[in-house]
Amino acid sequence: MSGVSDDYLVYPHRAYGMDQALYPWRPGPARALAPWPQAKALGACVIVLIEHHSLTPRGRPFKHPGAMQTPYPDLRHYTTRDYGNRVGVYRILDALRAAGIQATFPVNACVLERYPALIEAIAADGHEFAAYGLSSDDIHWSGLESGEEARFVNETRAAFERAGLAARAWMSPARQQSFETPHLIRAAGFDICLDWEQDSTPIVMATRTGGLWALPVMNELDDRKLLIDQRQSEEDWARQILTARDALIEEAGRSGGQTLAFTLTPYVIGQPFRIAALRQVLTGLGGHDAVWTTTASRLIAALT
Repeated sequence: MSGVSDDYLVYPHRAYGMDQALYPWRPGPARALAPWPQAKALGACVIVLIEHHSLTPRGRPFKHPGAMQTPYPDLRHYTTRDYGNRVGVYRILDALRAAGIQATFPVNACVLERYPALIEAIAADGHEFAAYGLSSDDIHWSGLESGEEARFVNETRAAFERAGLAARAWMSPARQQSFETPHLIRAAGFDICLDWEQDSTPIVMATRTGGLWALPVMNELDDRKLLIDQRQSEEDWARQILTARDALIEEAGRSGGQTLAFTLTPYVIGQPFRIAALRQVLTGLGGHDAVWTTTASRLIAALT
């Protein structure tokens, strides 16, 4: 090839397994996990995203998928997201309460002071809080200046401590990481990560400061991705989650307890014309004899 150096095709990580060392490669049939408590086949974790979207996002290195898109001021999309945090999320809370399900709520640190009434409502129902970075405008990526990402993580931890909230789990804004993110969040005291989706059961990732549980969250079932980006119907979305439930329960008979975790977005599924689909999903999980509906930290605690 003209103009290309000889080392262009040299790839130092070409070897058995994968090109990262956080966890070893392992085929699904090779793992062996005991069933969940009470011999449940499936551990289901509902994850409700609580985000603050700036009216004028910086977009570095890219805009959060839920960020404002049209020329500023993008009030139409901004107020839709505001609707989610003042109306839609309360419909989700009602649906969770009716189904007897406690969920995990990743919360942007800036939300803790912006919407205290919402934080109080989530806490009142006994849901779990997870850290969701500083804001949807503070994206983690490998182009950040040295020390900036550590500041993001440490300021997030400090904000939760000021609010009196002990969060074990971490989710990065837009679920975007740098190569340093797992090491930084573990060093800050988070031992559960919700960014990855590499398996159908939790695994331990090796960081410089200790083990970090990766609880796989299925982006393929995310309400925003399927209902907004892919324009599927609410009926299709609900059916896909319950189909995944049935398939994972069947697989549990061959390879131990399985995990089903997926995200909900208040300004998407909290709309009045969509909330019935969520009620159907929650009933299908909470009312199934083989399913253990739980929070991220309780699910991980069952493995330790």
